[in-house]
Amino acid sequence: MSHEKPGQDRPLTTALAEAAATAGYAPSVHNTQPWRWRVLPDALELRIVRDRQLTATDPEGRLLAISCGAALHHARLALAAEGWTAVVERLPDPAQPDLLARLTGLDRSGADADAMRMVQCMQVRHTDRRPVSDEPVPTAAIGQISRAVAAEGANLQILDSDQVMELAAAASHAGTVEAEDPQLREELAYWTSRADGGTGLPPEVLPEQQPQTTVPGRDFGRAGTLPIGPGHDKAAVYALLNGDEDEPDSWLRAGEALSALWLTATRLGVSVVPLSGVVEVPGTRQTLRHLLSGLGFPYLVVRLGIADPAHAGPPHTPRLPTAQVVDTSAVRDQHS
Repeated sequence: MSHEKPGQDRPLTTALAEAAATAGYAPSVHNTQPWRWRVLPDALELRIVRDRQLTATDPEGRLLAISCGAALHHARLALAAEGWTAVVERLPDPAQPDLLARLTGLDRSGADADAMRMVQCMQVRHTDRRPVSDEPVPTAAIGQISRAVAAEGANLQILDSDQVMELAAAASHAGTVEAEDPQLREELAYWTSRADGGTGLPPEVLPEQQPQTTVPGRDFGRAGTLPIGPGHDKAAVYALLNGDEDEPDSWLRAGEALSALWLTATRLGVSVVPLSGVVEVPGTRQTLRHLLSGLGFPYLVVRLGIADPAHAGPPHTPRLPTAQVVDTSAVRDQHS
C-alpha cells in the first residue's frame, strides 16, 4: 500500500495519530482512560495500560476492556470521518494479551457524513448524574439507540417496571457490599481525589448529595459540587447492555457498543448514565443474568433520560495529554 498523500489529503499516519487522539474523548470507568495507542506506518494498535486498571473493583478486567472498546469505536469513527476504512483485528496475538486491537488494511474511501456527526458528538458527550426531567424518552430514540448497539454485535434489553424494581434492589445491595470493602473504598477515594492528573472524577461532576432515583447510583464516598436540583427519575429508562459471551473479546465489543449507544443518544438529545456497580459484585451480576433469563451475559446497566434543560449540566471530565496516550515514535521521522 502506498503511504503517499491521496491528492491534497494528509498522510495516513497523520490520520491514524489524530484518530488515536480523538479516541481520548471516550468514556471509561472512573475516567481511568486505561488505553495507549501506537501509530505504525500502516496500522494503529490499541493496548491496555495495566497501571490504570481498577484491581479491586474490576479484577477480571471486564470494565477495563469495555472502556478500551469505547476508545476503539471512537477511533474507528474518527478514521471513517476522515475517509479511511479499516479492518479491525481484535485480540490479534494470544502471546500479547494486552494488545487489544489492531486497525489495519486501511483503504481510502469517501468521508462518512454519519461518522463526522458522531465525531462532533464525542466532543459534547458527558455523564450527567443528576435526576432526569419528567419528559419521556421518545420510543423512536430508544429504537435508534438499540439498533446502534446491535450493529456492534451486542444487545440492549429495555427493562420493564418489575425488572427495574429488581435492578434497584440489586444496585442497593451492590452498594452495601462495596461500601463495606476497604480496598474498594480506597480505590474509589483515589480516583475521586485527583485534582490535576488528567484522569479521575473531579468534584464538579459528582453530586453534592445522593440523588433521589429509583435505581441508586454509586455512592462515591464524598460529596461533589454538582447541584442535583429537584426531581426524580420517574421518566428514566433503564436498560441492560449484554451479549452472548463473557470473554475479553466480547467485553471489547461491548465497549464498542457502549460508544455507539452513547454517541447515538447524544445526537438524539438523550442523557446516558452508566451504572457499573451492580455488575462489579458477583452476586448482583447473577441477578442481572436472571433478568436476561440466563440467555446472555450482563456487561453494564445504563440509565437513559432527558436532562432537565433548566439546570446547567456538569463540565467534562479531564483528559490525559495526547502525548501520554498516543505513541508516534515509529513514524515520527517519516514526514517532515
